[in-house]
Amino acid sequence: MASSCRLILALDVENKEEALALARPLVGKLVWVKLGLQLFTRHGPSIVDEFHALGFKVFLDLKLHDIPNTVSSAIKSLKGRPCSLLTLHASGGPEMLARAVDTARETLPECRLLAVTVLTSMDQAQLKAIGVERSPEEQVRLLGRMAIQSGIHGLVCSPLELPWLRRDLGSTPDLVTPGIRYPEAQGDDQNRVMTPAQAAQQGASFIVVGRPILKAPDPIAETIKIRREIGELA
Repeated sequence: MASSCRLILALDVENKEEALALARPLVGKLVWVKLGLQLFTRHGPSIVDEFHALGFKVFLDLKLHDIPNTVSSAIKSLKGRPCSLLTLHASGGPEMLARAVDTARETLPECRLLAVTVLTSMDQAQLKAIGVERSPEEQVRLLGRMAIQSGIHGLVCSPLELPWLRRDLGSTPDLVTPGIRYPEAQGDDQNRVMTPAQAAQQGASFIVVGRPILKAPDPIAETIKIRREIGELA
């Protein structure tokens, strides 16, 4: 994919009606939306079609993680859906990831698969609590390299991991980063954060932004502002 950074709006809301109400005013102002597990579980795969029909490209953030056959079957069930990005947990292992790549190549040829390494809400203490003695950086390096070697197209990562992931992996993999905040934003669940412009400068392919847009007094103006900051708009 192109090296320029693009904005994805995270529609992490309660229901489809709320998500559509937030997205419709942004038709023509925004290219990408992220639909997560909450909306997908509540409304089913057809929700992808509804947002695509509005003109959006859809990032389906399901973080699939199961035995290889089950993940493969889940991807097969999305056949024909206009899904452009789909997430899996890298911790599912190389066999699961490679099987997912093979299945997606056959059933979702336009979809790029992204591996989630370490969730942005997790720090050293939380990793240790689940038996991981490595630092977040070491764990991201381990899982990230394994995922790319398994054929995955890119990674979801903290923006603070961008410089060395780009250095380690080169320019080809997509690096998709949540944890995008302005300095005044406080008290939410993203521990490793960065501003939109900083993330773009550090090599992000996509930035995922939710609350700073959804809670802005003027979401359209905020969307355009961020797209300009990251160089997606002139």
